[in-house]
Amino acid sequence: MSALTLLIIAVAGVAVLLLAVIKFKIPAFLALLTVSVLVAVAAGIPLDEVIAAVQAGMGGTLGSVAILVGLGAMLGKMIELSGGAEALAGKFTKILGSKRVTAALTGAAFLLAIPVFFDVGFIILVPIIYGFAKAAGVNPLKVGLPVAAIMLAIHVVVPPHPGIVGGAGVIGADIGWITILALSVCAVLAFPAYFVAQWMNRRDYPMVAATAEQFRLFGSGKSDVEVESGAGNTAVKTSVQAPPSPAMIITLIVLPILMIMAGTVSAVVLPDDAAALPVLSLIGSPVIALLVTVFLAFFFLGIRRGWSSATTGEVMDAALAPTAIVILVTGAGGAFGKVLTESGIGTALADTLSSAGLPILLMAYVLAAVLRAAQGSATVAIVTTAGLLAASVSGGDFSALQMALITMAVGFGAFGFSHVNDSGFWIVTRYLGLSVADGLKTWTVLTTLLGICGFLLTCGLWLVLSPLAG
Repeated sequence: MSALTLLIIAVAGVAVLLLAVIKFKIPAFLALLTVSVLVAVAAGIPLDEVIAAVQAGMGGTLGSVAILVGLGAMLGKMIELSGGAEALAGKFTKILGSKRVTAALTGAAFLLAIPVFFDVGFIILVPIIYGFAKAAGVNPLKVGLPVAAIMLAIHVVVPPHPGIVGGAGVIGADIGWITILALSVCAVLAFPAYFVAQWMNRRDYPMVAATAEQFRLFGSGKSDVEVESGAGNTAVKTSVQAPPSPAMIITLIVLPILMIMAGTVSAVVLPDDAAALPVLSLIGSPVIALLVTVFLAFFFLGIRRGWSSATTGEVMDAALAPTAIVILVTGAGGAFGKVLTESGIGTALADTLSSAGLPILLMAYVLAAVLRAAQGSATVAIVTTAGLLAASVSGGDFSALQMALITMAVGFGAFGFSHVNDSGFWIVTRYLGLSVADGLKTWTVLTTLLGICGFLLTCGLWLVLSPLAG
C-alpha cells in the first residue's frame, strides 16, 4: 500500500477509537482491542497473523508493565494505609508551604527519573502524589502532571534510558556528551513543565469515577484497615496508630531507585567480564528492586507496626484489584501500537519524509515525531529514526557535539504526541483520573509543547556550540 493509504488507515483508526471511547463511552479496553483488529485487517496484515500481532503487542507491553504495576500498587497501598504518604506530605507541606510542594516534587522527580524508567518511577511516586494532593486539598492532576512530564523528558533524552542509548549507538554519537547536554536542557525544561502544567490546571478536570473513589479513600485507614476477602469486605483492626516516619517512607521510595542505579552504572563502568556484573544487573533490575522494597514494606510498615502477617498480606492483595483496569488498558494500548508498527505505517511515512531535503536537525525531530505519533513507542521512534538518519550523519562531517545534538533532536521528537496508542498515556491518565478527552487536552498537549521546547533549546545549543566545535 502507498504511504498515503496507510496514513488514512492510521488516522481513521485513531478517529474511530476516540469516537468509541469519548462519544459512545465504550470501555477503553474493548475499544482498543476492536480497533486494533480492524486496523490490522485494513492495513493488509494477513488474516491469519492479525490475532498474533495483537497478542504480541499485548504480551510485550504486559511483560514489562504488569509486574511493575502490581508491585508498585502493593508498595503504594502499604505506604497509604500505614499513613506514611500523609505523614510525608504533611511534613513537606509544613516546611515548604502548600504552594511550593508541587515544584519541590517536580525537582525531586527530575533526579529520580535519571536511573529509572518512566513508568516505574511514576508508579512509585503515585502514592506520594496522592498524599501531597490530599495535604494541599487539590486534584492529584495538579501535582502529578508536571511530575510525569519531567520524568518523560528525562526518559527520552538522557542516558542510560534505552531509546536514547540505542539511538546514539546507531548514529555513533558520544553518550557522555549526550548526558551532559541533555541534562542541561532538561533542567531548563523543568520550568516550562511546571508552569505550563499549572496554567493547564487553572480549570478543574473531573476525575473518572474509579480514580475519584480511589483518591477519596486514600489515607482513610490509619487504625482500621478494610480489605477484600473471599466472603466480602472484612474490617481488620491494626494495633498501632502512629504513622511511620517521613524518613522511613523516603527510604522505601529511594531504595529501588538506588538499586536500579547500581545496576545501570555497573553496566557502563564495569568490563563485560567482571564477576560482579551479573549480580549487580540482577539487583538493579526494576522487578527485583521493587520486589525487595515490597518485602521491606511488608515488615517495616506492617509487621513491625503491629499488623499480623495475615492482615499485611490481605492489604497487599487488596491493592491488586484496582490495578486490573490500568494493566489491561495499558496492554491494549500496546497492542494497538504493535499493529500500527507491523502495518508499516510509520516506516512508510518516514521514508516519504526522509526525501524532503530538510536540515538534518529538523529532519531528526520531524521523523521521530511522526514515528512517535504513528505507532506510540518513544523507544521505537528514536531507534528507527536513528537508523534512517545514520547514513546522512556519517557522511556529513559532523563534530561529536553536533552528533550528540542530532541524537537529542531525535529524542525530543519522540517526546511529544503521547496519545491513545502509547501505553504511557494510559498509565498517566488512569492514575491521575483523566478521561481520554481530558488526557488529550492536557497530557498530549503538554508532552508535545515540551518536545517542541526541548527541540528549540537543542537548536539554540547547535547555533552556539557548532562554531566552537568547528
